[in-house]
Amino acid sequence: MPVNDPVVAEQTPAADHTIDQCWDRYSEEEHGVWNTLYDRQMKVLKGRAAPEHFKGLELLNLNDGGIPDFRKVNEKLYALTGWQVVTVHGLIPNDVFFNHLANRRFVSGRFIRDADKLDYLPEPDIFHDVFGHVPLLTLPAFADYMQAYGQGGEKAMKVDMIENLTRLYWYTVEFGLINTPEGRRIYGAGIVSSQSESRFCLEGRSPNRIHFDLERIMRTDYRYDDFQQTYFVIDSYEELMESTANVDFGPIYERLKGLPDYKASEVLPSDKVYHEGTQEYAKAGGLEKKAEWV
Repeated sequence: MPVNDPVVAEQTPAADHTIDQCWDRYSEEEHGVWNTLYDRQMKVLKGRAAPEHFKGLELLNLNDGGIPDFRKVNEKLYALTGWQVVTVHGLIPNDVFFNHLANRRFVSGRFIRDADKLDYLPEPDIFHDVFGHVPLLTLPAFADYMQAYGQGGEKAMKVDMIENLTRLYWYTVEFGLINTPEGRRIYGAGIVSSQSESRFCLEGRSPNRIHFDLERIMRTDYRYDDFQQTYFVIDSYEELMESTANVDFGPIYERLKGLPDYKASEVLPSDKVYHEGTQEYAKAGGLEKKAEWV
């Protein structure tokens, strides 16, 4: 929880860790940061983001003059796919997170990054959560995938396989790419809310771009504090949904137990490779050298 958000600090979270968004308490400066980020991302995402992302932004009217009011967003979102956005006080326990997803509730922080730190994000803010994640929840196949993921998370906790399932979320929901008739596009929220990674993931020579494979992804390490070394590509959202909905993960977990992890940069003989990266960004120092690459 950001210590500089008194609206969050003064609230006692409910049993499910939710709080009131208190939309009327946002300042003009905070609304201005949303507008700046929104306008900036819309420019960089043209020709890069999946068309479904733009459609979701339009359906939910997320550019209505500042930070969205969840009461208005939820009225439209629930009518489309039965999902709602709920505000939480900060990072929440895994079991609570999975339970919200399993019941078609997407959790979002309340705070927004400072105006002088548009590219610095110590933890996900409302722009990442809402601009990045929520538009695709208007799409039935993706909405079903997210619910199935939440249900899978509840099961994974019982067999100590959370890390493997987290990798699936990371490489799809956060950093996924999709093939479209117009070319490869971004659908992962961690990318669409990042000005620099929106370019790097599609146009950079450094990262691998490999086709989606459920068990391969669940064995692959990832970078949590820098650009990814590998991006996984789907052909459709139905491919995601079919990989998780009505799938018994028990046998998958049994196969994965005891198997070694793959490095984030690794390319396997069994991979369907779209682009084998040079890994030059990571080799050159990664985050410390980011300014030279974007």
